[in-house]
Amino acid sequence: MNIYDAIHRRRDVRAEFTGAPIPDEVLDRVLAAAHAAPSVGLSQPWDFILVADPAVRRTFHEHVHAERAVFAAALTGAAADRFARIKIDGILECSLSIVVTYDPQRGGDAVLGRHAIADTGLYSVCLAIQNLWLAATAESLGVGWVSFYREPWLRRLLHIPASIRPVAWLCLGPVTHLEEIPDLERHGWRRRRTLDAAIHHDRW
Repeated sequence: MNIYDAIHRRRDVRAEFTGAPIPDEVLDRVLAAAHAAPSVGLSQPWDFILVADPAVRRTFHEHVHAERAVFAAALTGAAADRFARIKIDGILECSLSIVVTYDPQRGGDAVLGRHAIADTGLYSVCLAIQNLWLAATAESLGVGWVSFYREPWLRRLLHIPASIRPVAWLCLGPVTHLEEIPDLERHGWRRRRTLDAAIHHDRW
């Protein structure tokens, strides 16, 4: 699969996980791709927590669905109806969960390129996540990014040090298929912007 195919086939997977195991060599390739991401000052401020324990995943699933209820309670009318039809996670169905974290202290006090924009370290972690996602797509795996959680709660669950920020809980595994149209578009939650609408020349 070439890079353009992977970019356009990539989907945020929820309902299509099969639960089949991921071969060790495939997981190693996907993680190596994530670890090969560019990073500010070559700080590589990411870590990857592989979560296979069913009990931990069930506990996280319960927390996520409590947060889903909080969000749902703020919706009314058509938005509430649309959201009720949307599956928000594949935590219990996926083969493995990967929590990607950010260590702002990695690289020391003087990280080359970060002195003026502190968030470049966080951006670096997001690049690692994107690398992981595209590599997984090329390996015919699905990835789902779960964002219905509170960071302090997740730190406690996984014993993450207070100085480390959990950036993403990713669900990973073989899938039956990848949808042609992303879930939020299929369910009418939001329409995709055209490229023309996002391009500016010289000034905003």
